[in-house]
Amino acid sequence: MTDNSPLGGETTPPLRLGTRRSKLAMAQSGMVADAVREVTGRAVELVEITTYGDVSREHLAQIGGTGVFVAALREAVLSGEVDFAVHSLKDLPTTQPEGLVLAAVPQREDPRDALVARDGLTFEQLPPGARVGTGSPRRMAQLNAYARSHGLEIETVAIRGNVDTRIGFVRSGELDAVVLAAAGLSRLGRTDEVTGFLPVDTVLPAPGQGALAIECAESSADLAAALAELDDPYTRVAVTAERALLNALEAGCSAPVGALADLLADGQVVNELRLRGVVGSTDGTSLVQLSITGPVPTSHDDAAALGRELASEMLAKGAAGLMGERAL
Repeated sequence: MTDNSPLGGETTPPLRLGTRRSKLAMAQSGMVADAVREVTGRAVELVEITTYGDVSREHLAQIGGTGVFVAALREAVLSGEVDFAVHSLKDLPTTQPEGLVLAAVPQREDPRDALVARDGLTFEQLPPGARVGTGSPRRMAQLNAYARSHGLEIETVAIRGNVDTRIGFVRSGELDAVVLAAAGLSRLGRTDEVTGFLPVDTVLPAPGQGALAIECAESSADLAAALAELDDPYTRVAVTAERALLNALEAGCSAPVGALADLLADGQVVNELRLRGVVGSTDGTSLVQLSITGPVPTSHDDAAALGRELASEMLAKGAAGLMGERAL
């Protein structure tokens, strides 16, 4: 008789992991699949799912932001087509849908943005009028502000496409540089193509950047408990604070909002969490950039409260007027 429990023995069917089809998504999901095999002792197969964000050629801000990469995966979990799904956490809308649980947030990769430029150039070495490609209003706002404050002249160009497509714009000479998430390049084994990592003091990453999210059905309690072994508590409190900031600003995934929570240590003892946030106009002429520091949160609610508090301060400084259309 076959054991059909979620975490059964050798005779059980493999766990089905829903993933987008891109090289990056497949690489990320493959890493998670390996980890899940270790904790469950069970085979894991990748199930490729096409999302609207993958097939649409419109700019993300026009089609609902990065959340368009998530809906089809979530539907596949809820319908039972797959047992769990892996997302880039920065793509997740801040409201958790009914019936799904965020079972694990594994240890975060490098949250920074990275520059891939022609001729090995760093950002500061780009020639006057350099064309810098990115699909992110957040990056545009901060890159333009940084360039202006340092007497650099750049033109930010809105682009879409996978990592190959974006780096291809540089290789073909169409653009002087592109900016991508360092974590994605690392997971693809392509950090050797990076010509400069952008310090978080220069460009704050997207909330949750560098982290992955593993979701399963709320009803799959045994599976959720097993996946929870992959959870990194420090990463979870950090991204919870960052996403609470985004949510409290009533901003969508494609809004020009950057946030990073990092743990501050006194010697070997981690005793504080600092949350930094930024909102800017895409031309970089106006930025609201603030930070808040507090004890390391011990619960989801504590972490979220820190994010809401910083958002309140940013809104008082005029952040709402810099975000364009606010999410409904």
